[in-house]
Amino acid sequence: MVPRPTQKITERMSRITYKIAVMSGKGGVGKSTVSVNIAEALVQSGARVGILDVDIHGPNVPTMMGVEGARFVTREESDGEDTLTVIEPILAESGIRLASVGLIGYDHDSALIWRGPMKLGLIKQFLEDVEWGELDYLIIDTPPGTGDEVMTVCQYIPELSGSVIVTTPQAVSVLDARKSVDFARKAGVPVLGMVENMSDPADGPKLFGSGGGRTAASELEIAFLGTIPMDSDVVPAGDAGIPVVRRNPEGPAALAMHSLTNSMRLEIARRS
Repeated sequence: MVPRPTQKITERMSRITYKIAVMSGKGGVGKSTVSVNIAEALVQSGARVGILDVDIHGPNVPTMMGVEGARFVTREESDGEDTLTVIEPILAESGIRLASVGLIGYDHDSALIWRGPMKLGLIKQFLEDVEWGELDYLIIDTPPGTGDEVMTVCQYIPELSGSVIVTTPQAVSVLDARKSVDFARKAGVPVLGMVENMSDPADGPKLFGSGGGRTAASELEIAFLGTIPMDSDVVPAGDAGIPVVRRNPEGPAALAMHSLTNSMRLEIARRS
């Protein structure tokens, strides 16, 4: 039986205008970096934003958002008939609301050896119990691939606004990104477009190549949202917990993040 959103999930998600899943076919392409910088760019435009990190085995969002070590606060509420658990999201410095397995207090040096049902149960709990409130955007940072966690997000969130597919220029990354596009289409999730991360700048050293994401987007007949050039500011910004669009807003990566975020918003508007 295909999981369906519960009434609690439907009620929570009804208060969020746009729900966007950021996906990648393989790890190491900078998907979480793109997620947190899209969120920061949206906040800088005046939007109310949350990030749901469902990468159970690699929850990097708390570190990248500068809240590593923070812990959820929960409380109990009664609706007159039942007692309900409410999880308060963690607030980042910029006001972004965060939920991640990295905020539940486990040892970061220990592996979470969880089978599928445990992971899916946690995602369901986040969707039901996190008190996001009124948001314009919820950015959902998914694990790489097309497995259980991504499927759960697509099945449980009603009216998912769309997906953003992240790749790097290499052929192996683009090949897996194409699979993510196929997955989204089969799951009935609109593909807002593809992003090419870690692209060689025109005037810089040739390391990863460039153009693979744009070519794939054209062949798949989806929007190409933009290219993010290799930029030495990105890694130290993420390690410091200050996304590059906030730490170095005039740098090439930050400008590219703003541009692709604007392209994503235009694509959403076009489909509305």
